[in-house]
Amino acid sequence: MNHKISIEDLESSSSKEIDFHFEDKIEGINCITPITSDLKIKSLGEFIEITGNVKGIVKLECDLCLKEYEYKLDFQIDEMFAKKRLLEDYGQEFELKDGQFVTDLNGEDEIDIYDLLYQSVILNLPNKKVCGINCNGDKFLKEENLSDPRLDVFKNIKIEDK
Repeated sequence: MNHKISIEDLESSSSKEIDFHFEDKIEGINCITPITSDLKIKSLGEFIEITGNVKGIVKLECDLCLKEYEYKLDFQIDEMFAKKRLLEDYGQEFELKDGQFVTDLNGEDEIDIYDLLYQSVILNLPNKKVCGINCNGDKFLKEENLSDPRLDVFKNIKIEDK
């Protein structure tokens, strides 16, 4: 399936807008369900704005107990792209206003929605992956069969209060 939006098609549409439905698994992300998104792609003169909602269920590994669990994605995206090269000195991205960045298309004639959604999903995964509020990861990690012999040297350390 083609996951790319042609800038020429966008510009030639009467409303300068294209609605785009994405529903697919994304390589490199452990998807339980396909990632789905209904996007609105708008031409704003020199810029292109892509907005929409992204949903899906992915499998993550808990940082505490190391068990896999399901994580529900449901977030908004609002991305800006510059059609022409921006100021040469600023490289790939520069800040348009507080918290918003513009990606330079470097003269490309299409936008890869698959790549945009891959990056958006990665950025919206939690920093600390925990399977649930009642995760007893510390109990799991203290089990004897998980002890690391390299850490045995620390077992007999005594700390004295002064």
